[in-house]
Amino acid sequence: MTAADIRELLLSRIRDVVDHPKPGVVFKDITPLLADPVAFTALTDALTEFCVRHGATKIVGLEARGFILAAPVAVRAGVGFIPVRKAGKLPGATLGQAYELEYGTAEIEVHAEDLSAGDRVMVIDDVLATGGTAEASLELIRRAGAEVAGVAVLMELGFLGGRDRLNGALGGAPLEALITL
Repeated sequence: MTAADIRELLLSRIRDVVDHPKPGVVFKDITPLLADPVAFTALTDALTEFCVRHGATKIVGLEARGFILAAPVAVRAGVGFIPVRKAGKLPGATLGQAYELEYGTAEIEVHAEDLSAGDRVMVIDDVLATGGTAEASLELIRRAGAEVAGVAVLMELGFLGGRDRLNGALGGAPLEALITL
């Protein structure tokens, strides 16, 4: 399957839900894609290839849909999976990173012992929107002493400017979006 074939398959399995979670928003629902074993396998294979090509030794999945995509990629690539969660969800010692939202702030955390010097970490999520969560995860990875291998997402909502926000934070690491809308 070519990259264009994969893109078309994935797009055909993403459902638009109008006015969710609030009026004026068109939510991109990936549950039909996840329910289709051919599409989910194609997505997992594409993300795995990106991780292997860039030498990832660990994969970070961003809460919550990033977990669903990142875990099978980690298994397929033979590397560790690290969940990055909303603040207060992980037990034990954590590293936290606050970041700006459109209205207010949020914070994400990772277990302090899960990342260390020598790790090359790929961040995986379902959607790149404004880039705030991804940017905060890159800061967490570096604060833990690890290196950023890149960021890979199923889809990028280009009109929200996330790529521009991440350019500096990536420090030359690649950003791959299988679909850009």
